[in-house]
Amino acid sequence: MAIALRTPKKTATRTASRLRRQVRGRKKITGSTTRPRLVVTRSSRHVVAQLVDDTQSRTLVSASTMEADVRALQGDKSARAKKVGELVAERAKAAGVESVVFDRAGNKYHGRVAALAEGARAGGLEF
Repeated sequence: MAIALRTPKKTATRTASRLRRQVRGRKKITGSTTRPRLVVTRSSRHVVAQLVDDTQSRTLVSASTMEADVRALQGDKSARAKKVGELVAERAKAAGVESVVFDRAGNKYHGRVAALAEGARAGGLEF
């Protein structure tokens, strides 16, 4: 899997640093059919979690805060991220996936990223 770091000229230093960390992590982390990669994508408003099989280059399962049932939840963004983790774990179990490799995509393991991981573990995923 070749990874290139291409950023526009006016990319903020913070974003460029996160992209460098993301590339560094992706060199070491790959998902397989038996143990897919749990990718966490975080924006200022939403969180998306996907299970990716890198050998076949396809997404097995996904969940996000943009779904209607998660949007209806009351609470802060961390609570919604935890619910996304539980949803992705439930869908992974239905797809026959028991363990995953966690890919935080260059983000700190803190706040919403940690809440999503905690929710996925509570749902029964191993990583």
